[in-house]
Amino acid sequence: MKHQEHRGRVRYTIALLFLLFATSAIAQKKPNVVLILTDDQGWGDLSLHGNPWVETPQLDQLARSGERFENFYVSPLCAPSRASILTGRYSLQTGVVSVSKGLEVMDTDETTLAELFKANGYKTGIFGKWHNGQHYPNRPNDQGFDEFLGFSAGHWSNYFNTDLDHNGKTVKTKGYITDVLTDAALQFMASSGQEPFFCYIPYNAPHTPHQVPDTYFEKYKAKGLSDELASIYGMVENVDDNVGRVLRYLKDKHLEENTIVIFLSDNGPNGVRYNGAMRGIKGSVHEGGVRVPFFISWKNHIPAGKIMETPMAHVDLYPTLFEMCQLEAVPGKPLDGMSFAPMILRGSEPPAANRKIFTHVNFMEVPVTINSGGFRDSQYRFAYESGSPQLYDLLQDPEEKNDLSRQKTALANQYTKAYQQWFNGATSSLKLDRPLVLSAMGVTLPVYEATLSAGIRFKEGHGWAHDWVEKWPGTEDSLYWEIDCQKPGKYLVEMEYLCADENVGSRIVCSIGKQSKAVSIREPFSSEQLPSPDRVPRKEAYEMQEWKALRIGTFQIPAGKHVVKLKALRVKNENVAEVKGLRLKFVENQ
Repeated sequence: MKHQEHRGRVRYTIALLFLLFATSAIAQKKPNVVLILTDDQGWGDLSLHGNPWVETPQLDQLARSGERFENFYVSPLCAPSRASILTGRYSLQTGVVSVSKGLEVMDTDETTLAELFKANGYKTGIFGKWHNGQHYPNRPNDQGFDEFLGFSAGHWSNYFNTDLDHNGKTVKTKGYITDVLTDAALQFMASSGQEPFFCYIPYNAPHTPHQVPDTYFEKYKAKGLSDELASIYGMVENVDDNVGRVLRYLKDKHLEENTIVIFLSDNGPNGVRYNGAMRGIKGSVHEGGVRVPFFISWKNHIPAGKIMETPMAHVDLYPTLFEMCQLEAVPGKPLDGMSFAPMILRGSEPPAANRKIFTHVNFMEVPVTINSGGFRDSQYRFAYESGSPQLYDLLQDPEEKNDLSRQKTALANQYTKAYQQWFNGATSSLKLDRPLVLSAMGVTLPVYEATLSAGIRFKEGHGWAHDWVEKWPGTEDSLYWEIDCQKPGKYLVEMEYLCADENVGSRIVCSIGKQSKAVSIREPFSSEQLPSPDRVPRKEAYEMQEWKALRIGTFQIPAGKHVVKLKALRVKNENVAEVKGLRLKFVENQ
């Protein structure tokens, strides 16, 4: 009996030692990171922030489970915010100045959070909207992400049963896009095994188009809201449900104590709706355009229920996560942000309490000008618009109703110089003449990334993602792209088009460098619009189901930079065709 008791004590001791070793190993393991970003969700699109209609219990609970930043700032538009989140640098420093026409592309030599985490042994995944470059070498898989499911453009056209990019290949999905992206994120976490993971979930909701499952839409219609608000709040609640799925997964898999969860949005609301008493919406450099919700939770590491008033910003995420996860540094450019890890984890004093958090907005204008922008410090909101300064005391005037720039002229002048100095520095190395890379993978040249002559008109008008040329009226009109051929050889060039019967017979010429080939459009082609269950008419262009490929011919393209140009030689009935873009396919080596 004593021998059996002794053996029992030995087994218990061994088990205890193993448990202690395992517990120690878990404690020493680098924390996972789940970074959730929503698209066009304003500060006021949460019940936690006093919205009387929307219901967001999961996000509210996430905020209460950790620290909630009441003054967190991003950029006025989505692509710039994403670049700053990923790099810890102001977007103008990264080459990102707007949202389309190539102005959303992040420089390849920027170091992203994904590259930082990957270099430190993390599995990295992104599930959702990238919006910092859709061509090699600017895609998510080129910039540090092992796994990608989503899309790279500024918006998506269909949220149900849609086609998405999965690591460079198009895949068909089934279901509502926010649910699909969450499914993929959870699968990625499950597949990580013992490796720590960095899981970036940039949902595209509640960005337009206004598409949402019936149950969510009908719930908010029953509250007496318009179709637009019912759609937006329905999308927000669906996001809330999916955030709940992520949080339940972490809890069920006992990962809460080793996972940092962050939630924020990329800019202010995409329309006028409840947003507290703040001035401005998406696209504005005032509070309503740049102040967003920010919650960070890490069970047993970050005290629950804390509310932080110190202004912080998107550029602070990179250095903060670097410090919180105790990562090894990788080579990179100087950061604009600062770590608030000591403030979160140890209750230290806020870093640089009176720092200036800068902002700038550009609506696809080139060259980039100093209008519009500004900054926030501990007391004031400074805005520089239409060549004039504005100054608001946010402590006394949070709604920005009383411009003090004429009363406090010395301060306004001082702040104007500070903003001008920042802008000049941020744009000193800005290069926007970035040709599209041509490699053995080929390249697609969409018309919204081309330079067009004045007579050519887009279908929707702005030239945002998915837009196409609807009107090409004259022989004096042309469009061109700049490419950088990194794989010299023979390439087949095709043009994707639609053409009405009366325009058949138009003739175009395509030139690449000194080579040119002319071809006539001999076949009419029409297509139906992709089914789009929009609740209200959209701002963006709809997508067509199919485009006809017109074979222009093969070109021997040497290494280096070239101009690819389309010009009309003959126009039938005042329109060449509707054009989506060019495809260059690698055929053989030079």
